Amino acid sequence: MFPAINRIDPGKRMSDAVVYNGFVFVAGQVGEAGADITEQCRTALAAVDEALEKAGTDKSRILQTTIWLADMADFAAMNAVWEEWVVPGQTPARATGEAKLADPSYKVEFIVIAAAK
Repeated sequence: MFPAINRIDPGKRMSDAVVYNGFVFVAGQVGEAGADITEQCRTALAAVDEALEKAGTDKSRILQTTIWLADMADFAAMNAVWEEWVVPGQTPARATGEAKLADPSYKVEFIVIAAAK
């Protein structure tokens, strides 16, 4: 028997998060389109917090984060917000790269895998 799959806020194309076998997979979260990089990071990370809460866990249990920036010139600004947000001593494995995002007004996207509680 396989563990149950719990889909959080499923939509036509994706769920905000999926809980399976002790893991929480959070879909890519973006900030407010057109805002500056700092504000987009803050709102995207708030969306990560919300998805994790709905899945019954929190950012202290993040195992891995993938961050896509539309422009690597925003790396330092993104890191400034990240370092304010992430739990000290509980930093996940992380990769950051540059990518063309779904909408040109998006500057950053965060994709998270966390441990369930």
